[in-house]
Amino acid sequence: MIRTVSTTPYTDQKPGTSGLRKKVKVFQQPNYAENFVQSVFDVVADKSGATLVIGGDGRFLNREVIQVAIRMAAANGFGRVIVGRGGILSTPAASHMIRKRGAIGGLVLSASHNPGGPDEDFGIKYNIANGGPAPESVTDAINACTLEIDRWLTVDAGDIDLDSDGEITVGDMPVEVVDPVEDYAALMETLFDFDAIRSAKLTMAFDAMSAVTGPYATEILERRLGFAPGTVRNGEPLPDFGGHHPDPNLVHAHALYETMMAPDAPDFGAASDGDGDRNLIIGRHRFVTPSDSLAMLAANAHLAPGYAAGLKGIARSMPTSAAADRVAEALGIPAYETPTGWKFFGNLLDAGKATICGEESAGTGSDHVREKDGLWAVLLWLNILAIRGESVDTIARDHWAKFGRNYYARHDYEGVETPRADALMAALRASLGTLPGQQFGDLTVETADEFAYTDPTDGSISRNQGVRILFEGGSRVVFRLSGTGTTGATLRVYLERYEPVGDDLDRDTGEMLASIVAAAESIAGIAEHTGRTAPDVVT
Repeated sequence: MIRTVSTTPYTDQKPGTSGLRKKVKVFQQPNYAENFVQSVFDVVADKSGATLVIGGDGRFLNREVIQVAIRMAAANGFGRVIVGRGGILSTPAASHMIRKRGAIGGLVLSASHNPGGPDEDFGIKYNIANGGPAPESVTDAINACTLEIDRWLTVDAGDIDLDSDGEITVGDMPVEVVDPVEDYAALMETLFDFDAIRSAKLTMAFDAMSAVTGPYATEILERRLGFAPGTVRNGEPLPDFGGHHPDPNLVHAHALYETMMAPDAPDFGAASDGDGDRNLIIGRHRFVTPSDSLAMLAANAHLAPGYAAGLKGIARSMPTSAAADRVAEALGIPAYETPTGWKFFGNLLDAGKATICGEESAGTGSDHVREKDGLWAVLLWLNILAIRGESVDTIARDHWAKFGRNYYARHDYEGVETPRADALMAALRASLGTLPGQQFGDLTVETADEFAYTDPTDGSISRNQGVRILFEGGSRVVFRLSGTGTTGATLRVYLERYEPVGDDLDRDTGEMLASIVAAAESIAGIAEHTGRTAPDVVT
């Protein structure tokens, strides 16, 4: 029943920070998705008889590629496929499913926070047996296969019914269609004090952004925690996310921000992204940056049952602010600084070196899975609010009074012509040796380097992970090209100013970062290299 289909390689299938992301029309080319899936399967050792998890965020092309992948899995000797009903599995739920069911890995079909629809983005990511994204050694092997592939395997079978729970056989392989929410919701109940959250009688607004988190938030927030019907907005996953950009930031979740800044705002506001692994946290009249959220969650995690024994360590990506480092120091636990990409946290979590991890790009999570987890962060915030009996604003002010404040913002220059972006980074690298000691306004460069990371668990080294300019006093600017876009290059500029305890702890962020912004322009020549005089998105 196995059929071999001849093919030729595509040269643009190198996975980025989180899998392969391209425009839908690219994936719709003959054999394009099949080539990449087969390359993944060719790299997976011991797949014969093994279980594979498949699911995605419901975006356009999700169902079609799932059907193709199921038939290919049957032809490649997998013993069982588990797929979420409707083709739905949030990224953290997929990670949990892989771990719970002892799967060899999983295909997560998503382009995360990128827009969806026939003219927008699609993606495929492979997660390994620990539930986390494949490490660079695996993605490099996948890329090598994509450059040499000459065939892909399938079985002659029809599409299965993705909308009904149960088991069906494709080829000789059983395919199990499961409730995508139940196992994940049950896991959350083991980590957080649902009784305390219910008893606190909090009010909230949650924007699922017409993306995958809708069914999860409706089940957990409205049904299990008793929040009022309608608490979850835009709760139905749509193939085009309702025509909106499913990125939980102040630009794309502006309606939620307006709700939370209104005089009659609820106690708590939150949002999640396309595949459910990112979060936006807003209290009544108080936005909390992802970097600050990581630090505040770590400082208060012991209030939730799942973390009552304390944390083993805190890990953050290099561009994320150093706010969490100060919490780790106060708790007497290690703080780890890794490259961008959740895959770099996996070894730390598996080795028991870290419990909570976070990225400035609105991803936060813990050792309960091996992915960042938007709803997990929301529930931990709710648990903290319920136990402390204080507002988000009060908790934030209390935190800064104890640790000082890292004013922080990220400026994104999207769709920059790749040669221009590369030239900017090359010029930055060439200037690193001469920057220390130079003064830009009231800022003096202390050190400048290109970040490299040595994994403390296996000794592997990741180089060229972003240019860091550190100023005297704890402020800094970081320059990095993102690996999550699908057109051109995205230049990310991370701006951070540290104000110690007793100084200006509640000023306007833009005002406090103005001198850092000016220094970044002077150092990198952003306008000269990109032709842009302002970022496309500020978060």
